[in-house]
Amino acid sequence: MQETTEVATLGGGCFWCLEAVFEQLRGVERVESGYAGGSVAHPTYQQVCAGNTGHAEVVQITFDPRAISFAELLDVFFDIHDPTTLNRQGADVGTQYRSVIFYHSPEQKRVAEEKIAALNASGVYGRPVVTQLAPFQTFYRAEDYHQGYFRRNPYQGYCQVVIAPKVAKFRAHFAAKIKV
Repeated sequence: MQETTEVATLGGGCFWCLEAVFEQLRGVERVESGYAGGSVAHPTYQQVCAGNTGHAEVVQITFDPRAISFAELLDVFFDIHDPTTLNRQGADVGTQYRSVIFYHSPEQKRVAEEKIAALNASGVYGRPVVTQLAPFQTFYRAEDYHQGYFRRNPYQGYCQVVIAPKVAKFRAHFAAKIKV
C-alpha cells in the first residue's frame, strides 16, 4: 500500500503563528505544534523558552502531496515569516525562534536548497536568507494548550497583535489555496 501523506517540519518563530496559517491550507491534513532540533528528550515549553535545550518551536505538517507540494508549503512558509533574521521573529528572540527546515528526505532537502537559492538570487528580502536546513530527527509534540492556540484564543492580545496580521497576509497572498 502506497503512503498518501508526507510530513514537513518547519520552524519560523512562534509555533502558534505557523499553525494558524498552515491549518487553513488546502491539502494539509494535520498541523501539530512542538519542538525539534534539540538535545533534551521530551522538553517542556518552559525548558525550550529558557533557550537551553537547542530545540526550535516548530510545526509538524501532515499533507497530501497530490493536493499540495512541499515546494508550495515552502512558498507559504517563506511568505509568513522573516527568514533573514537570525534566531528571532519580531519580539521573539532566541534560538528557539530560528528559521529552520527539518527535512525528512533528500528530496525535501533539495527543494529547500533550491527555494533558498532562488530567494537569495531574487533579492526579494534585501538580505540573505538565514534559514537553517537540518535533517529531521525527533519531534516532540507541545503541550495540549499550545495546539490550535489561535483558533481557541482569537481575542488574546498576542493573537490579535502578532498572529492575526500573519493570517490576514496569508489569506490575501494565498486565497486560492485556502480550505473551503
